[in-house]
Amino acid sequence: MLSLGWIVFYAAAFYVAVGVVFALLFVTVGVTRALPEPIPVSLGARILFFPASTILWPLLLKRWLKAKGRE
Repeated sequence: MLSLGWIVFYAAAFYVAVGVVFALLFVTVGVTRALPEPIPVSLGARILFFPASTILWPLLLKRWLKAKGRE
């Protein structure tokens, strides 16, 4: 049986793994769509968005889906 420490570790690893996949999709496609006004985003800005979108993926996913409803 797994101890609580391993359960927390696996949960955090799963959260980060999903975050990395989401961040790759978000910085390539979603960042311009999630903004209130679609504007071009430079490569440097996309690189800076990657770590934040990896950690904050649930909030950004919600915003991205809300922006899809506006289209």
